[in-house]
Amino acid sequence: MKYQILVDSASDLMSDYLVDSEIGFKVVPLTINVGEKEYVDNDSLDIQKMLDDMHANKKSSSACPAPESFMREFDNAEYTFIVTITSKLSGCYNSAVVAKNSYSKPENICVIDSKAVSGTEILIVDKLVELIKQGLSYQKIIEQINAFRDKKSLFFILQKFDNLVNNGRMSKIAGLIASKLVIRPICIAYEGEIKIAKKIIGIKNTFSKLVQMICEKAKDFSKETLIITHCYTEEEANLIKSDLEKKCNFKEIRILSMRGLCSYYALEKGLIFCL
Repeated sequence: MKYQILVDSASDLMSDYLVDSEIGFKVVPLTINVGEKEYVDNDSLDIQKMLDDMHANKKSSSACPAPESFMREFDNAEYTFIVTITSKLSGCYNSAVVAKNSYSKPENICVIDSKAVSGTEILIVDKLVELIKQGLSYQKIIEQINAFRDKKSLFFILQKFDNLVNNGRMSKIAGLIASKLVIRPICIAYEGEIKIAKKIIGIKNTFSKLVQMICEKAKDFSKETLIITHCYTEEEANLIKSDLEKKCNFKEIRILSMRGLCSYYALEKGLIFCL
């Protein structure tokens, strides 16, 4: 096999997302540690059980895959693309780079820092498949996928910020502002880090402002895909999708459930929007 794509589970993709005889595909799981128990973020993870256990415990954290988790896949293809969660919030990218540099042919391994999470990783995977199918050279694919990545945007709305703050993914000051009961901030990924873009009073006003901010990203969305991922809040995701469909001409809007890692940080009612 000439090409394969490895992606971490922060992408919210299941292992059967890409079934292609020409392109290999694998989701490499992160882990969530709750008390003395380790939850592997694979297809069979019971996310609700993990969240319930987490709420009942004071101590929890997440962990990135070891370099060996990536390296053991390298011999399956001539060229490997690895798509990871932003390097600013996880050691997953660095782990993949260590694996690459430990391999006999590091020049055949491309590690892509998504500078985001969830749907952004999905969009990068989809674009990689498109570029590979076009028959572009390995180097040309690298050039175009990095340019594609740099144009992506991520917004998110959370009801709780506990794990982001407690695990150092968000500053305590920003977390304090975000946790005010009447304030529902719209956050963004900026250069791989979490930033509060707008502080809105009331969840309905927040949803309305979010739709406005997304619509302002471009005049024509006819070639663009928007991916909405959610943690047990599908109804709200569908309401926002419906509003966006009325106001923007997206080629496609997809709604997916978050996997374990994103659910751990977004928590119940969390929503992520990637375009």
